This record gives sequence, structure tokens and C-alpha cells, in this order.
Amino acid sequence: MIKYKPKDWAGKLAAGFLKNPLTAVIGITLIILGFISLQVMPREEDPQIAISGGAVIVPMPGASPKEIEKVIVEPLERKMREIKGVKHIYGMAMHNVGIVNVMYKIGQNRQISNLKLYDKVMQNMDKLPQGAMHPIVKPFDIDIDIPIVTIAFYPKNGTKADYDKMYSLIREFQQKVNAIKNVAKTQLKGSHKPQFNVKVDLNKLSAYHLSMGQIMKAIQSVAVDVPDVKGRTKTNKLLIFGVKNAIESVDDVKNIIVAQYMGSPIYLRDVATVERGIDFQNFKTAYVDFKKDEKKEEKFLPEKEQVTLTVAKLAGTNAVFVAKDVEKLLKEYKEKFAKNNIGYIITRDYGKRANKAVNELVDHLLFTILIIAVMLVFALGFKESIIVTFTVPAILSITLFIAYISGQTINRITLFAFLLSLGLLVDAAIIVIENIHRHLHAHDAADKEMEEILVEATDEIGAPTNIATLAIIMTMIPMLFVGGMMGSFMKPIPLNVPVALIASLIVAYIFTPYLSLKLLKKPKHEHKHSANGKEAH
Repeated sequence: MIKYKPKDWAGKLAAGFLKNPLTAVIGITLIILGFISLQVMPREEDPQIAISGGAVIVPMPGASPKEIEKVIVEPLERKMREIKGVKHIYGMAMHNVGIVNVMYKIGQNRQISNLKLYDKVMQNMDKLPQGAMHPIVKPFDIDIDIPIVTIAFYPKNGTKADYDKMYSLIREFQQKVNAIKNVAKTQLKGSHKPQFNVKVDLNKLSAYHLSMGQIMKAIQSVAVDVPDVKGRTKTNKLLIFGVKNAIESVDDVKNIIVAQYMGSPIYLRDVATVERGIDFQNFKTAYVDFKKDEKKEEKFLPEKEQVTLTVAKLAGTNAVFVAKDVEKLLKEYKEKFAKNNIGYIITRDYGKRANKAVNELVDHLLFTILIIAVMLVFALGFKESIIVTFTVPAILSITLFIAYISGQTINRITLFAFLLSLGLLVDAAIIVIENIHRHLHAHDAADKEMEEILVEATDEIGAPTNIATLAIIMTMIPMLFVGGMMGSFMKPIPLNVPVALIASLIVAYIFTPYLSLKLLKKPKHEHKHSANGKEAH
């Protein structure tokens, strides 16, 4: 029975958990929760910053850049400034089109800001000049526009790229990647789509009194496969009339009737040459270079045409898991790519970099804990060092678990926050164990029960330790109000350090007395006899 009545909540926690059988279970559970949180928390190299914005595109055929600037870009810029949360506005005037880019302030809710942008454009539709087409609002978001994996596909064995074969196979692979969990967006860079190229002979076109518009409409009229609803029959059934795509080969294109001349049909082959090829009007071609080492001199192999597939993930998801899933699918397609003479190389793997950065910092964290444990052996003693050292992983486990359930990711800044607070985390436990040590060696320790000494020692330092920890926490709070990109980048520090410090108090008040009861013993006090025969300590 503990006679001492604790006054501070530090002593009350110590008394409540000192002989509670659940204390050990709670300690083990905390360590397990921390380990699980470390494994399942989304991993990133750096914290994602909520940068978003949008673009308003207004086509106006036939207008010059000067006209576009005066009647479209400048009025749009004025209206965009009426939207709350907009930081920057950039307008561009070109032939036939005006574009106004809007960047929101960092930290703004992307969905709400995009709705504001769309509403503002729709509210001012009546102010667009005559001849302007319907505006297009295109939001963009850095969370899903930055790829975490990029894969370059290229023809093997020095052959020239067969874009018809490459494009169809890579598109099939891209479709599979899109189905992977937490993949947000995939894009092909440097690809050339297969198509039928129609080269019109202008002299023949003139001889038949035809125009390019007639050629275009003739091709468009058969290049559809959309079903056409024809209405209901007498039996009240819905009739849908669908035509299979009429263009499937070069001959199909050649045999398109473009007009009638003197009662005879004029075919496309009469005025143009048709061939199967790629979109040669797309002048963007990407190349990949390979490097080899011969006699310690770096030499470059001939560059090859390539198509790059970029993969972006959803915000707040684990880059490591997404990257591994993409690589797993890539291995499944390895034989198929090899049969079609297509090689590939992963040119960016953000998941591997993120995993390496996090594991490296975790190793440093463990090494730092080991150094603290060794230092405490010389400063406090072996058993006292064990007690204080246990509190560090327990505190970090609580902090990691709270970070996980609050939707944070584990990255270099999060772990830097742990390293930053590591020296502060052991303060409370060291103060408690040092005061326990002092009470155990006090002259009246022999007259008190071990439990009473532990509770009294913990309660005695409660108030000053609480105030000191609160003062440190208050120095971190202002960082929460730092704005801009730096504020978003450094936010894990003010979010996690205060949590870690509060956890350090709770762990120190609960587990330090509990472990001291298990590991420490009262020293034997020697009794001396005074001159009158009475015992003196």
C-alpha cells in the first residue's frame, strides 16, 4: 500500500501503472504498433506539397495575338483576380487562341479552387467577344503530374523503331499499369501513333475541281464506329444501327468515294497516295543513350529512338509499393517485349530512392539510440541506461502511429523531425531515473517501501518537467504558421516534434517507475552506533 499521495499527474500516472499487469502489455503493444506503422506508412523521399492551379483556354479562329490579348486575355486576367486563393496569373496571347494560367496559393483545397475557377469562367461567358469558341478549363495538380516511375522502351539489336508494333504493345502495357492500385496517371512521351497517311496531289485535286474540305469530309464520313439510335419499331423495341469501322486497310482508304465527276465516282486513289505509317506531323522524337566502360574510359553507344511511359501515383500513397507493382507487371511482360524485339530500361524509380532514403535515416536513428544507451551507461549505470533506452523506441512508436493515423507520410523531413527531437525525448526519462536514484540513496530510503519511493520521486519532478517540455513545444508551434512552399515542406517538424515530446512525458511517468521497480533495488544502508548507544545512519 502506497502511503504517499501524489499531487501532480506525473505521480498519479506512476502510481496507477506501477503494479498494473497491463503496463507490460501496453509497452509491448506500443513497440509493435510503431513497427507496423513504420512498415505500412506511405514512403516518399520528400513530403508532397499541395501546389495546384488551372488553365483557361479560349480559341478564337482568325484573331491575331494583339486582338487575343485585348479582348480575351486581359479581361480574363481581371476576372481571375476576383477568385480568393489565387496567387499568380499568367496570360499568353497567340494566333487563334488565348490562355490564362492560374496558380493557387500553396495549401488551398484543390477541388474547391477548381470549382471557383470553373464558376468564374461560366459566370462571364456573356462577356466573351463574338467569334470566340467555348472556353476550356483544364486544372492541373503537381500531386499527380510528377511521375514516380519512367520506363524507356526502345528497339533492340540496332533495328529501326517499328512504331506500329511498339505503340500497340506499349499501349496494351499502359492499360495494365492504369489498373494498378494507387496509380493516378500514365503518359507516353516520344511516341508516334500509327495512322493512314493521305498525300493529296494538288494538281489532280484542281483538275477534278475538288477542295481539301471535300477530301476531309469524305474520310470522316466512314471513319466512325459509333452506334446510331434510329428510334423505336412498331413492336416498341429500340433499334440501334451500328456500322463497323469502314477503314481497316490501305485499300479501304483508297476506295473512298470523295465526289462525282460527269456521272462517274472519283475515288481517293485518283487524287492522292495512301500509305500506312505513323503521325509524321508529330515532330517530337525521344532518344535514349547507353554508356559502356572500356579500359576505364566512358564511351557512348549509338542512341536509339525510344518511347517513355511515365507513371504517377495518387497523393498520400506509398511510392515504394506502387513502383514495385509496376516493376512486377514489367517482369510479366518481359518475354512478350523480347519476342517483339523491344527492350526497356527503368530511367526513374522514385520508390527505390524513397525507400533507400527512409531506410538510411532509420539506420541513423537506431545508431543514435545506441550511442545514447552507451553514454547513459557511464552517466547513470547499466540498469538505468536500459530503462532510459527503452523509452526512446516507445516514444517514437507512439509518434509514428499518430502520424500514420493522421494521414502523414514517412519521408526525410519526418525522420529529421525524429532525429531533431531525439535528444529532447530522453530528458524526461533521465530526470525521472536520476531523481529515483537520488531518493534510493537518501538517508530515509530504508524506512520507505520501494513503491512509495518511485511514486514520490516521479511526482516530485512532475511540475518542473511539464513546464520545461511545454516551453520547448511552444518554440515549435510558430513553424505551423509559416506559409508558402517552405511552410508546407517543413510542416512535419511542428506536427511531430510536439507529439513526440508529449509522448516522452507520458512514457517517462509510466514506464520509468515500472521498469525501475523490476530492475532496481534499494541499496543497503550501513548503520553506525553513536556514543549513547543509539543507532545512527
